[in-house]
Parts: sequence; structure tokens; C-alpha cells
Amino acid sequence: MTEQWRCAGHAGDLSEDSPLEFKFDDTEVGIYKVGDEIYAMENVCPHAYALLTQGFIDGDTVECPLHEAVFHIPTGKCLKEPGGRDLKMYSVRLAGEEIQIKVE
Repeated sequence: MTEQWRCAGHAGDLSEDSPLEFKFDDTEVGIYKVGDEIYAMENVCPHAYALLTQGFIDGDTVECPLHEAVFHIPTGKCLKEPGGRDLKMYSVRLAGEEIQIKVE
């Protein structure tokens, strides 16, 4: 399968305390703004099904809304269990005001 960029939202809808959700095929991605940077990572907590975009954002981390696992937004690294593993990251870019995610 070839890689492609898909529109995942509008930059004006994204803020540091309000991430965006994006779904393609069966994959759910969370899009976050930290400072002037935009990051995209797996949106489902690996410990148990919970959408991290519905979690608690504190600076550059997000806490799972169910079991308090904490993940580093810029890297996807699990900082506090019971996350179980690091999260998959996705390439993200701005094309004008359109947020695009690279999917494989």
C-alpha cells in the first residue's frame, strides 16, 4: 500500500486544550497542539479502550480518561502505567489551514 496524505481537520479547530479526532479505515488518531507544533498519534489507549482525546491534557502530556496512563504527546512515549506500550506516531503537516496526516 502506498503512503498518502489525508485531510484530518482544520487548524482553526485545534487548540492546546482541545485535540481533534480523526479516523481512517479502522484506525483512530488524535491530533494535538503543543505550543506551535502539531502532533498526531494513536488515539486509543493500549491498556483498555478509551479515546485519549477525551483525556486530560497537561502541557505536553495526555492522561487516559479511564485508568490514568500518561503519554508524552510529542513522542507517544508511555510515561505512566498502565499504558503498556508507547503509542504509534503519525506524520502531520499543514497545507494552508488544512491538517493532513500521512497514512499507510
